[in-house]
Amino acid sequence: MADETSKEMWAIANIFASKNNTIIHITDLTGSETISRVTGGMMVKADRLKPSPNASMQAAEKAAAEAMEKGITAIHIRVRAPGGILAKNPGPGAQPAIRALARAGLKIGRIDDATPIPHDGTRKPGGKRGRRV
Repeated sequence: MADETSKEMWAIANIFASKNNTIIHITDLTGSETISRVTGGMMVKADRLKPSPNASMQAAEKAAAEAMEKGITAIHIRVRAPGGILAKNPGPGAQPAIRALARAGLKIGRIDDATPIPHDGTRKPGGKRGRRV
């Protein structure tokens, strides 16, 4: 059994999902070497389709294919939303991207949330009475 685990090549898939785009960046375990980097915008022509679940699935499939070409068999996933004073929830492309990575034949280890949460950092834009429309 120990022989099978030693043959697995692990990597980290960093998925940044905002409301405007989805970026899938696969690196080695240290994070210093990029194996594959694909975005939803690279898959579609229209800007309004960049954050769509379909574009992120296509991007994840392409990133997984590139990673498997280079010998990666298993990945840990880190999902990140914009965070800070922006949206704390990942965009519409995060979940389809994870599903596409799993369907591509990669073994999934751990799924983490890497969204930066401020501990009372800078003030939200809008002023004392909020944004007046």
